[in-house]
Amino acid sequence: MFLVLNSLSAQRTIELRQDDEAGRLHVSIEGQEVFIYRYTRWLDIPHIWPLNSPSGKNMLVQQTDPYPHHRSFYVADTVRLDGKREVSTYNALYSGQLIGTESYGPPFRDHIRHEKFTQLETEGNRAVIGTKLIWEMDSDIPVLEEQRHLVIQTLGKGEYLVDMTFELIAAYGDVEFVSDDVHYAWPFVRMHPPFSGENGGTISADNGTTGEANTNMKVAQWIDYSNTVEQITEGLTVFQFPDGKEHRWLTREYGIFGPRRPDEQNGKPFMLEKGKSITQRVGILVHTGDVKAGRVAERYKQYIQGMWK
Repeated sequence: MFLVLNSLSAQRTIELRQDDEAGRLHVSIEGQEVFIYRYTRWLDIPHIWPLNSPSGKNMLVQQTDPYPHHRSFYVADTVRLDGKREVSTYNALYSGQLIGTESYGPPFRDHIRHEKFTQLETEGNRAVIGTKLIWEMDSDIPVLEEQRHLVIQTLGKGEYLVDMTFELIAAYGDVEFVSDDVHYAWPFVRMHPPFSGENGGTISADNGTTGEANTNMKVAQWIDYSNTVEQITEGLTVFQFPDGKEHRWLTREYGIFGPRRPDEQNGKPFMLEKGKSITQRVGILVHTGDVKAGRVAERYKQYIQGMWK
């Protein structure tokens, strides 16, 4: 079944095309596809891929070697439901069926399941996507409920912002978070190799520092990843929405990056009691030019001031 939602304005700006059979939600701006949200039940974890630059280049990689469990733009963690074993949605791929000697496929013992869309709306230069997901172990035992809310804002000339808030709810019992302080971000973004630091890309922080050595495990308000690919310079920035706390970052020259939780919940076990929740909000800015030409600092201020709402 296909469901297409167009902008209500006279000039179509943004479109959502839902394909439940394939488990894909296509997002297009002025006729150009900008990303696909993938939610088929055969996946280890739902994720966004591809995610395209203003010139139409894919900026993220869905699966790579090494680290084939990386999923482009995704949320994952390692948790333990009260009385149960440890569950790693970060490593959900490896809970699948072994195919040959190196590949894994469905069914996945541990996974995140897209349950339903709670909101699909478009109007003018904005679209809203709401989803409910269930983190599960042993195929069908629920561990956490996740509510995810995305607002896509067009900025003109192919640029756009994805404002994402996700909330994890301990709906089924107390849940302990046991992820380490090395491997996780919240959420993760994995750049396509042509955009990575290993191929000339630049990691930049809001304080002016650059490169993995100066940004990894350092406090920042935002991190940008930009590069010149086929003679066109473009970038992707992750904004951490202010919550009154400092957030350190995971950054790697090979392409993975993202903010971590606040220090008191960063790489330290903590308990989320039944009925309680934990929330993170980030903005994903896709822009032309490098960090300066893309006016990233200025746009961060606009983002946190709500000027695009």
